[in-house]
Amino acid sequence: MRVGFGVLGPVTAWDGAGGAIALKGPRHRAVLARLIVARRRVVPVTRLVEDLWADPPPGAVGAVRTFVAALRRALEPERPPRAPAGLLITEGPGYALRAEPDAVDAWRFERAVAAAATLPPDVALARLEEALGWWRGPAYAEFADAAWARAERSRLAELRLHAIERRAEARLSLGLAAEAVPDLDAHVAEHPWREDAWRLLALALYRAGRQGDALAVLRRARTLLVEQLGVDPGPGLRRLEADILAHADHLDPLAGASGAAGQVWARAAAAYDRTVASGARARLESTVGLLRSLAVTGGGGLEAARLHRVAAIAAAEELGDAALTARVIGAYDVPAIWTRADDPEQSAAVVAAAERTLTALPPGGHEAARARLLATIALESRGTPPHALRARGTPSARGVQAARQAERIARGLDDPALLAFALNGVFMQTFHRAGLASRRDGIGAELVTLSARHDLVTYEVLGHLIRLQARGALADFPGADGHAAAADRLAERHELPLVGVFTQWYRALRLAETGRAPVAEVETAYRKAAARLDGAGMPGLEHGLLPLALLCLRVRHGRQAPTGERTDWGPYEPWVRPLVLLAQGRRDAAGTALREVPDPPHDLLFEALWCLTARAAVLLGDRATIRRAHSELAPAAGELAGAGSGLLSLGPVARYLEELAATGSAGQEGR
Repeated sequence: MRVGFGVLGPVTAWDGAGGAIALKGPRHRAVLARLIVARRRVVPVTRLVEDLWADPPPGAVGAVRTFVAALRRALEPERPPRAPAGLLITEGPGYALRAEPDAVDAWRFERAVAAAATLPPDVALARLEEALGWWRGPAYAEFADAAWARAERSRLAELRLHAIERRAEARLSLGLAAEAVPDLDAHVAEHPWREDAWRLLALALYRAGRQGDALAVLRRARTLLVEQLGVDPGPGLRRLEADILAHADHLDPLAGASGAAGQVWARAAAAYDRTVASGARARLESTVGLLRSLAVTGGGGLEAARLHRVAAIAAAEELGDAALTARVIGAYDVPAIWTRADDPEQSAAVVAAAERTLTALPPGGHEAARARLLATIALESRGTPPHALRARGTPSARGVQAARQAERIARGLDDPALLAFALNGVFMQTFHRAGLASRRDGIGAELVTLSARHDLVTYEVLGHLIRLQARGALADFPGADGHAAAADRLAERHELPLVGVFTQWYRALRLAETGRAPVAEVETAYRKAAARLDGAGMPGLEHGLLPLALLCLRVRHGRQAPTGERTDWGPYEPWVRPLVLLAQGRRDAAGTALREVPDPPHDLLFEALWCLTARAAVLLGDRATIRRAHSELAPAAGELAGAGSGLLSLGPVARYLEELAATGSAGQEGR
């Protein structure tokens, strides 16, 4: 039997035929309502006791369990005795109502209002009319005085008012101005402080041919605001009055749609400025949402997003609200594919803030926020070698631990967007040793499936890019080609310009690995790919990458490293220097440089940098480095070195292992 729940009015439940389900007394309904407010999350029994009684009586915990048992019998009357509950479940320290997303009228209402914003006016009007018809009275009507219901009741009430105003906008867009007037007139009478409602009423009157009434409404709004609140009308009302007096062309509903997108943006921004106070905490959260969108535009947008993100976190921490800070940090769930941070100092600052916020969050609850903080730690700790972490006093396993915790929480909460974010963190922490391309391929496959099912476009792209890298490492280029094409299609459809940077680099790598193109042609392809990095806002990817790719191409073809001293190798210089010195004939200096080479960072170029080290060790006969390189590379014997980056390749790791083994054996025989 499919059960439905109603909270847009008195709390109730319906059976599959639409009949009301008897819920016994008020405390039974209170338990049900409290679990609905929790939105499928577990509410501990102790919290239920605190919420149901101001002064809990002896035996309150037992009473709650009795209420839950009675609710289970009412909601699942056909459940066999001692069979586990499927709807109102026991989990850990408490209970959760695992209702379907469309089973609760308030949840359906939220989705309907959100969807209406993206629909054509006629469809949006029908959707909003239907959704507003679901209201039977104030939300959670009989729990108006309950502290646990207060925030949810307020949020739903605000959403209802917003829906009424958006319904009026849809009517105005369809030329139904006269039809919009009565509802708006009643709306402003009941909620006289909503400036946008006054604006819509005046606009509807003007479009209905009642210019005088429209101006009278604006004067009435001005008087009310000045006399009752001591504030002047906002810019929207002032601008509308001036436009009506001037008979501005844009007030005509039949005006052309040129620049419609810009007008929508301007109106929305103006409405936000009117309705959200400049110091409101909501602005911080909204800012992060904007920065998240800005980041995927690349170039200056990505750089600005990084800069302002840190400022937003600092501002949130200054307010001393751990839950707000957690939301501000965790809302920046921008998918990340490259394993070297663009700004390591900034990443360290974000990790430190996330750790502080985790500690500051009160115990119990906030599980989704904790998961987002943990995923952030996993992402921002990317590519950091364990010895560097220890040098800073940070546990070397923290990134891996955070990724695993975030994934566990996300799976437990059954939150697709949260799980996608957590899987991105897991991906970033799968570089602790060589040879993990198959593991990353599995992560990418899950991301693609999960994201396609739940319309998480940017994470679907991420999944394809991860699989492109992994299939390349496994020498499955037809498979990698398919993921490159899929990523490009999504990027074109959803205006994601940074995706093309990675797919163009992959195609240069693909050209190199076919073995059929002349080296000069491959070098040209790499240079064209590198040109796309200019201004892309990704210094962690750009710096030193082209010289490294061209060096790998030379090594792949048995050529020496370039001998020029002016090449900027960026962060890869320690692993390149021994080969450059050998090419210059400076063998002793090369040996010294090789002994000083640190272990490569645990990132997408881990195998490639070890193979460059291995080549220098073989040429120099450095048996200690040969043994270390062989041990580190052995797990990747079936992969292509560096191809897992999707950017460059040194060919089969097995070839380097053979050279290491042969040179090491010769060294042993010579003793």
